[in-house]
Amino acid sequence: MRIPDLFQQRPFCLSIEIFPPKTTAGDEALFETLRRAAAWQPGFVSCTYGAGGSTRSRTVDLCEAIQQRFGLTATAHFTCVGSTREELLSWLNEARARGIHNIMALRGDPPAGQTEFVQVEGGFRHARELVELIRDSFPEFGMGVAGYPEKHPQAPDMATDLRHLKEKVDAGGHAVFTQLFYVNDHFLRFRDDCETLGITCPIVPGIMPITEFARIKRITSLCGTEFPAPLAARLEAAQDDPAAQFEIGVEFAIAQCQQLIDSGVPGIHFYVLNRMDACDRILQSLTWPGRK
Repeated sequence: MRIPDLFQQRPFCLSIEIFPPKTTAGDEALFETLRRAAAWQPGFVSCTYGAGGSTRSRTVDLCEAIQQRFGLTATAHFTCVGSTREELLSWLNEARARGIHNIMALRGDPPAGQTEFVQVEGGFRHARELVELIRDSFPEFGMGVAGYPEKHPQAPDMATDLRHLKEKVDAGGHAVFTQLFYVNDHFLRFRDDCETLGITCPIVPGIMPITEFARIKRITSLCGTEFPAPLAARLEAAQDDPAAQFEIGVEFAIAQCQQLIDSGVPGIHFYVLNRMDACDRILQSLTWPGRK
């Protein structure tokens, strides 16, 4: 089912994001994660796409497995990094031929070792161009685009970032899925600003449960995400106790997600890092529209 249809038919659309493992053991662990995820009947499972297209074929392989092996709708991440227009069209043709009907259209991060995005000759520089290509050449695809409640790290200011988001939506994006955040007020302000600009598609908060404080500190420092000082203090006090960190993270995520649900979000997009332990605990504790 396409992304816009999912949000039209469901009062609340849960989605889960995974990434391609690098080993056979990682694949088996991921399949167990997908088995557990299927019990929650997510609207879709998305699979990321490595920097510079490094997991391009693996993304399609896993999306095919998500649909055929687990009966779930897959969404393939797709970037314009390091690819010409013709190469992008070839990948999209393959995805369609293998039964994929949803794309998360992203500009993408520079390949390892590079700090700046470099447009290849015959390629694209902006996600909006990728959205336009998909809209014009594959209008049957559902499309998600990225939003940044605390601004993209490379954007000069929030107003510019919001303008770029509106361009992506106007070009054909069906729903916005946000970068992770830990302060709900940032998301709620972002949602209000989007509405003021005339962005009317679903705006879905992206949530990464905290299971390991050191990892989250690295991630938030890279993407410029504010981390609440009281939460950081609790996690610092438990830095030598992984089980305690996990419990603190789950407790925080339950409260964060329930507040977002109560504020009327159309769904939640969980970055599960290929493990369902925290997500299972969180979902067991939440109440959302349509939950049986």
